[in-house]
Amino acid sequence: MDSETRSYRTGGSDVVLDLTGDVREWVGGRGDGLLHVFVPHATAGLAILETGAGSDDDLLAALDDLLPADDRWRHAHGTRGHGRSHVMPALVPPYATVPVLGGRLALGTWQSVCLVDLNVDNHEREVRFSFLAG
Repeated sequence: MDSETRSYRTGGSDVVLDLTGDVREWVGGRGDGLLHVFVPHATAGLAILETGAGSDDDLLAALDDLLPADDRWRHAHGTRGHGRSHVMPALVPPYATVPVLGGRLALGTWQSVCLVDLNVDNHEREVRFSFLAG
């Protein structure tokens, strides 16, 4: 298995960050296998969804409806509503796996691999790309 960790800056607001270009480049020329993407953080997740047509904003709006940034959370350090960030990975898991065929991601036409981050207290994220050859 080949593996690499990359760093991403997510900033101080809720974000869906498209990683597709980076993972596409990383698997290029590797042949057939599986790409596994993992976020080793308790407050971030990975989603495969359409971006640029509003779905990324819709995901953030849905998460805000399900996990409001208010004072209801028992996990209460950091900014107001920080506890929701610790619940989010149960809904948007910290991993995604994509088939790779001939060194190319086997994603659907409108699918993108995205980092989802609601934690405005941590602006730096590590993401591990791993390739398991077939």
